[in-house]
Amino acid sequence: MKRRLLRLAALVACLASASIAASARRPNVIFILADDLGWGDLRCYGNTFLRTPISWSVSRVACSIGGAACRLDRWTRRPAATSIPGRVIPRRRLRRGAGARPSRIELFSMKNSRFHLVALALLLAAALPAAENTRPNYLFIIFDDWGWRDAGAYGSSWVKTPNFDRVAREGVLFRNAFTSNPKCSPCRASILTGRNSWQLREAVSHNGLFPAGFEVYPDLLEQAGYFVGLTGKGWGPGDFKTQAKRTRNPAGPSFDARTAPPPTTAINRNDYAANFDDFLAQRPKGKPFSFWLGFHEPHRAYERDSGVRAGKNLADVTVPAYLPDVSVTRGDLADYAVEVEWADGHIGRVLRSLEAAGELDNTLVIVTSDHGMPFPYVKGQIHEDGFHLPLAMRWGRGIKAGRVVDDFINVRDLAPTYLELAGLPAHPQMTGRSLAALFRSPASGMVENRAEMLVGKERHDLGRPNDWGYPVRALRTPDYLYVRNFHPERWPAGNPETDFGNCDPSPSKELLKTIGGHYYDLSFGKRQSDELYDLRADPQGVNNLAQDLAHAGTVARLRDRMMALLREEQDPRALGQAAVFDTYQYVGGRQKGYDTWLKAQDGKLKGEAPPAETPKRPGKSKGARGTP
Repeated sequence: MKRRLLRLAALVACLASASIAASARRPNVIFILADDLGWGDLRCYGNTFLRTPISWSVSRVACSIGGAACRLDRWTRRPAATSIPGRVIPRRRLRRGAGARPSRIELFSMKNSRFHLVALALLLAAALPAAENTRPNYLFIIFDDWGWRDAGAYGSSWVKTPNFDRVAREGVLFRNAFTSNPKCSPCRASILTGRNSWQLREAVSHNGLFPAGFEVYPDLLEQAGYFVGLTGKGWGPGDFKTQAKRTRNPAGPSFDARTAPPPTTAINRNDYAANFDDFLAQRPKGKPFSFWLGFHEPHRAYERDSGVRAGKNLADVTVPAYLPDVSVTRGDLADYAVEVEWADGHIGRVLRSLEAAGELDNTLVIVTSDHGMPFPYVKGQIHEDGFHLPLAMRWGRGIKAGRVVDDFINVRDLAPTYLELAGLPAHPQMTGRSLAALFRSPASGMVENRAEMLVGKERHDLGRPNDWGYPVRALRTPDYLYVRNFHPERWPAGNPETDFGNCDPSPSKELLKTIGGHYYDLSFGKRQSDELYDLRADPQGVNNLAQDLAHAGTVARLRDRMMALLREEQDPRALGQAAVFDTYQYVGGRQKGYDTWLKAQDGKLKGEAPPAETPKRPGKSKGARGTP
């Protein structure tokens, strides 16, 4: 029994030592237990006959704990007459850092093993809290519907984001960050699981079921000793209870008690920064933390003309090429900017809270969005501004300030990054690629040659017969965006009779419906099976070149490459199993449903009043079913 205890103690000592050594990089822990190897058979014990050159270096790493050193041996069964008592080995230098003093290494027998086990336990108790402090904290900040162009760090002069700009300036700004599916639920599922949305069964769809059988990074970090929390919007909208049997949002336990009066009636009352302060106050001393701060802004609806009342000059607003440059559009964009700027103010508050707590430089701060702004042609659409995201990261201890990186980053890369920096093994579920090595590089520009990105969607909102989706896959390269619409006979934003349900209600939407023509066709008209955009000449992706014979070779090459990558990822649509996507349940309201519209037509023929929609309360946004 004593021998087993010693063996267990040796394993614990090895693992504890490796944890202490971990800082920004994940340690490699190797524990070697030899069968029937005598204590005197190693060169570090003076044996000159058997050659064991690695034994001394291994024991130096495994047995140096918090400045003290001990040697734990596996004792073989020996007759009493040949038992070897404990003795002292000559001093040898165990280096724990510059100027380390020599340490005495003691061999001990079964006779005094209890004393050494107690001493080891005390050493571990002192050492393990130090290991906790070496792991970084994580503060993940995600906007709801914020476009990547609308930040000062990306060149915007009319949307003021000083706090996002600070994160970028003191860390790294990513110029090519993407979601693989530009809608709330599927993008957030990718972030949590580290997988592309077509690899997530039901979670590929918006407002669906969170599937069983997938781990999420907050749970994995919590199991590894992190204190985790969420305020605002986590995963959703959708249902995480029915199939996944979760009792809390997959993004973590809720901290939403604090509210504050917002500057407009449409902004959510959640006091995000104050709720983060509550989280920090409840954090157990010495524990690393991971917090998800999910803004509801700038999700619609907006308070009409709030931008002008806030002092926005409509002449300063930049109107993208896919929207008409008129006062209605400019006013709508100004209202959107007010909500972006409100959320950015909370970023400044949480950064100050981290500074006051002395945790800013040990916290990886990530700021991004789930997809583009809630305007026609953008949100929910496989267009450049739909899936291209703002992304900046700050980590004083681990990222050189002032970098601007051009590598293609997918939100599914975040979860494996968190695990690696926390010293956890890569999870086999995760198909994203850790950013840890990219962090360690001091370089800007293209650092790791990540230069391809897959994008796609299935069903988002309702609005077509049989609740059909609009399946799309796309390949983004540095020069081109190639898009494949698998059912071009369907309406891309939903049917006209159901009011294009995959485009949020807005003044801009009503304008396009009224004026028709070019801008209407861009956002709502049926599309060709292939789309190709040369982003060098057309950075917003509005001129489809796919039917130009001069680009036929490019279309074929990108299509073949895209399908090959999708097959590698086991995408059912690329494997001839696309029918499964139409079986996934929609759990939201049926107001946009094609069946609801048909019933309304029957009611009109019978002279019945149409069913009334449930009014939305001001300041509230869509959330996940089952969210506390």
